[in-house]
Amino acid sequence: MRTLDENQEEQEEEERRRSERLKAARLWRDAALRSRKLRSGLRQLTLCAQNQQLVLPEDISEVEALNLGNNSLQELPEELGSSLNKLRVLELRRNKFTAAPRVLCELGQLVELDMSHNCLRTLSEGLGQLRALKKLCVSHNKIQSLPAQIGALQALEELDISFNLLHGLPRSFSSLTRLRALDADHNQLSQFPVEILALGQLEELDLSGNRFVALPANIWRLTSIKVLWLSSLRMASLPETFCRLQNLESLMLDGNRLSALPPSFGLLQRLKMMNLSSNQLQVFPQALLGVCGLEELYLSRNRLSHVPEEISQLGRLVNLWLDNNSITRLPDSIVDLENLEELVLQGNHIAVLPDNFGKLSRVNIWKVKDNPLIQPPYEVCMKGIPYIALYQQELAQSQLAVKPRLKLVLMGRKDAGKTLLRRSLMGTREDGGGNRGVELVHWEADAHRKLTFMVFDLSGNPNFDLVKPFFLSPGALYVLVVNLKSYVPKSFHDHVGRFLRLLCAKVPHAVVFVVGTHADLCGEAELEEKTLDIHRRIGLQEEADVRSLGRLAEEVELALEQGFSVRSSSPHVLFYGVSDRNLRRRRAQLDFLLKRRLQVLSPVLSVSCTGPQRNIQKLREKLLSVAEHRDIFPNLHRVLPKSWQMLEELLLQSSELWLSWWSAARLGLQAGLTEERLQSALSYLHESGKLLYFEDSPALKEHVFHNLPRVIGILNVFFQRDRSMLLDRLLSEGERGGRGRVSLVMQDKTGENLEVTHLQQHLVAFLQHGLLPSGVIRLLLRPLIQTQQDLHLIMELLQKMGVCYCVRTPRSTPPNGGAAWFKFPSYVSSEEPQAGAPLLPTSPLFSVEQLHIQYSFPFLFPPGLLARFSVQIDRHVVHRSDSKNQILAYRGKVPVVVSHQPPRAGQQAETLSIISHASLPNMWTAWQAVTPLVEELDALLQEWPGLLYSVQILCSKCLRRGAQSPHPFPGELLSQPRPDGLTEIICPKNGSERVDVALVYPPTPTACSPK
Repeated sequence: MRTLDENQEEQEEEERRRSERLKAARLWRDAALRSRKLRSGLRQLTLCAQNQQLVLPEDISEVEALNLGNNSLQELPEELGSSLNKLRVLELRRNKFTAAPRVLCELGQLVELDMSHNCLRTLSEGLGQLRALKKLCVSHNKIQSLPAQIGALQALEELDISFNLLHGLPRSFSSLTRLRALDADHNQLSQFPVEILALGQLEELDLSGNRFVALPANIWRLTSIKVLWLSSLRMASLPETFCRLQNLESLMLDGNRLSALPPSFGLLQRLKMMNLSSNQLQVFPQALLGVCGLEELYLSRNRLSHVPEEISQLGRLVNLWLDNNSITRLPDSIVDLENLEELVLQGNHIAVLPDNFGKLSRVNIWKVKDNPLIQPPYEVCMKGIPYIALYQQELAQSQLAVKPRLKLVLMGRKDAGKTLLRRSLMGTREDGGGNRGVELVHWEADAHRKLTFMVFDLSGNPNFDLVKPFFLSPGALYVLVVNLKSYVPKSFHDHVGRFLRLLCAKVPHAVVFVVGTHADLCGEAELEEKTLDIHRRIGLQEEADVRSLGRLAEEVELALEQGFSVRSSSPHVLFYGVSDRNLRRRRAQLDFLLKRRLQVLSPVLSVSCTGPQRNIQKLREKLLSVAEHRDIFPNLHRVLPKSWQMLEELLLQSSELWLSWWSAARLGLQAGLTEERLQSALSYLHESGKLLYFEDSPALKEHVFHNLPRVIGILNVFFQRDRSMLLDRLLSEGERGGRGRVSLVMQDKTGENLEVTHLQQHLVAFLQHGLLPSGVIRLLLRPLIQTQQDLHLIMELLQKMGVCYCVRTPRSTPPNGGAAWFKFPSYVSSEEPQAGAPLLPTSPLFSVEQLHIQYSFPFLFPPGLLARFSVQIDRHVVHRSDSKNQILAYRGKVPVVVSHQPPRAGQQAETLSIISHASLPNMWTAWQAVTPLVEELDALLQEWPGLLYSVQILCSKCLRRGAQSPHPFPGELLSQPRPDGLTEIICPKNGSERVDVALVYPPTPTACSPK
């Protein structure tokens, strides 16, 4: 059974953010220190305007630093110039100035001026009178040209003109000879401004996101440059003279079209950070190997296929990113880079890691997913460098073992004939009818090659929808079984389409073989017609899905090209307010979905399992042929330490339901494993789906669930939903007859024996409301469990899997005396919540505002998601009341609602919403209530790497007036800080309504951004 990786996107996201913060801090620390030096010791004052009117205090003449930001000002009082004779620092950011106020020209002693995030279209010529100015920031405006008088600011050291509409710079710009930092990124410069070349003291320059595609040959004149940003310029080459910038320390060239570096690039011996991501490099730049002081190297998203052995010459490397290339192997010398702290290799074609990989012990950011790793096995590599080191040590101390074993999963509708097909393939004639749940059997398909299939036969009964995703994992071969007799074209989605979308969402790039059964009941013409129709419709569905994903990717790309300033200018714009970083993350996810499509094998094979069998032998041969294809299933040929293989075989011989750590340790000693080496072996067996071992769970980490058939048998009991079968299990060891009693099976809280009728009442409560006491559960699970400890551990396991949760009173005393009760949310069948549940306001007379976060699923709503989410949020809420599609509860004293909306006529996407409400001043309490629930849902959705979904924050004004389709604000805003100075947002659905920013942005950004 495959369970879910607990250490995925949230931790990686936090590590990525931390890394980027460190880089930014390192690059711009000098600028921050200079700014601090300017302001140190100054008398500072911050004023807030009232109704866009500014009232100056009487004692303002002594102020040296004045902050008037975030006031929506359009003008400054005329008396300001005469009153502020000592003013040196003035902040006017995030106001509504369309031109520089005239009074600024009177402040000749100003040293620092910030007018960023306004509506400036030009700069006043009078600014040239500010001869003492050292720092000027006018970024995020609409300035189309700079006045010639800017050349008079000859004391200027820092200038930020980024995110404007500049097409060029005035000739006088070359007079700014003291300029040390220039930020001119994201303008409309069509060529490199030659005026910059005269700035001999320039140390930091950012020209990213402009329109020029080449650098001038005399770029070498910037002899003092240390930090240079030239990202997203589409440059195809660098001039040879570039290599004369020998003071360069940090160079950003990502997002260009570079295919090589100049041969003399190695002359840049002071270079410490180099970003060449998202270029067109096919060969690792040899010139880089001579830059021995390099500490950070980013080569992500290129076309590299090879990393040279000489990489070890870069002995000071701390960060090395090589993700999303075509690299097939790593050089052995990479393990000599012992200073590495970040090594990112995901999205390549690496099958084998070099020996002694454990030498990279300092690596704390390690990403290797989406590689066909076989040695060490993928499951070991995903656990991190320490586990790789233990594996390689074990391999050195033990013999090698290669035992081909592949997971084979049969899935399809209830009447598809999966179980009969399995028996025909295996050549067995078992008694009984169809599948009674999930079954696991081992099939030695080829004794000569010792190839064994672990066959998982998944019931088509919808009752098992919650547990079936647990058995869908990478590295398996999937057989989708279709009943050709009952198949008709209009039932394609039910027979085929929904299963393919399920696999695509849960196991992207999975290998699927479609097999049609009941061929003996169809004529030859009918068989050909139906198999061709299935094949054609699979193609049509795939084309439609890819087309939808492509449109979304184009929208994201267009939004990125527009720039953040355009996206943040109006809520009418698509992806309003979404940061470039979140958009790039969404683009990467869409690229992943487009590249990792299902591998559906063709043609559809029709078989018959009764009478004279048809094509069964052909199916066997086909499965063996596909299984042994090294490009499709590289893990089949992975090499394991013999001690690990022996441990697996010893565990399989034990008939117990579970083993304590000490019992497992004794088996480990028999296999030649010490206790220290046992954990890595168990971790591998867990990740590869051979057993269950939760090393991160306090309640389960001392136990090993090695007997998967018994665990699966327990799951089958809970999801049969057959009242007579469940009652038979309860009475199987008791005395039956008429009004007979069950002898001493359990007692109620008065100590009386329970009658058969009492057990029937418990079953009714279970089937309708999902409630069962632990005593009845123990009866149901006989003989699969035998002791009270068995029961305790199984219930802990089911809670860990999100199948049920323990119901307790506020004082932690279980109801019904000494027996704990458990709630199985998937069994709740009532359409309405119980009386007394919290309700959200629907009338505009209420003075509260609604907070509504909606998740939308256009292709597939993950089966069992609501039930598992119901379990995960139980520790966050109280006084809950559940119905089939809704959970009403409180978090503290704040009401919360979780609501699932199945698709309706005219509405294609299913939705899942998390809702709360509060008065506007107390809206932070509503955010505090929903945020933990959002994080729990995001964690569950990480288990579906190929799932397409979106998140929106619905407009509270639209909800208040009962709009049928409220305006959705992008869910990415949940992970972004509130913009400074932004207080209201116009609702695009009704231009006269303004939404308070507290109803769209949380007080603190959530850990993850939605896909």
